[in-house]
Amino acid sequence: MTRMHAGILVTAAALAFSLGTALAAPPRAHDTQGRQFDARHGHDRYYPPRGALVPALPDGYRHYRHGGSSYFMQGGVWYAPRGPRFVVVAPPVGLFVGVLPMFHTTLWFGGIPYYYADDVYYRWRPDLGGYAVVDPPGTEDSTPPPTGTDDLFVYPKNGQSQAQQSADRYECHSWARGQTGFDPTEPRGGVPASETASRRSDYLRAMTACLEARGYSVR
Repeated sequence: MTRMHAGILVTAAALAFSLGTALAAPPRAHDTQGRQFDARHGHDRYYPPRGALVPALPDGYRHYRHGGSSYFMQGGVWYAPRGPRFVVVAPPVGLFVGVLPMFHTTLWFGGIPYYYADDVYYRWRPDLGGYAVVDPPGTEDSTPPPTGTDDLFVYPKNGQSQAQQSADRYECHSWARGQTGFDPTEPRGGVPASETASRRSDYLRAMTACLEARGYSVR
């Protein structure tokens, strides 16, 4: 091997090592703009901290009103007026939005889809045709069923939109709950402990049948 070839190999190895180290490095708690890293639920995005003041709203914001107050949302970040400026806030529970943040993480708790971004949880409201800000769903599943999980892996076969998928899943959940008497959002499914396993199986079969009839692959 010539000295030139050896030098090239050493340089390539050093470059590969440095790239591997950079890729393996954990994300910083704050970026260069002072935004905080949100790693909840694998969301993995940076957001400005609550209480941060900004002189003007970012482009592309949406304006909402709730309880007589104005709120503005852009990119999953919520703002409220503060004198001549705006402050980053948490939106109130119950605030209704027609569109989810572009970057959100879909979660399933007890067979119900939740949507997460910047420490805010949303749920689909089929009666309103949009989404409502809700409390974190962890308390609803504080007593999980004794066997496994009620999650189903559902894939749209006909290009259904995210909103349509949420509506279909919610309606199938309501139908399956009515057919079987089992509600995965309740402790032990809301049935006697001796019936939990069998009722849960019935519920999952009903959910699967309903979703497959609507054009989904379920496993």
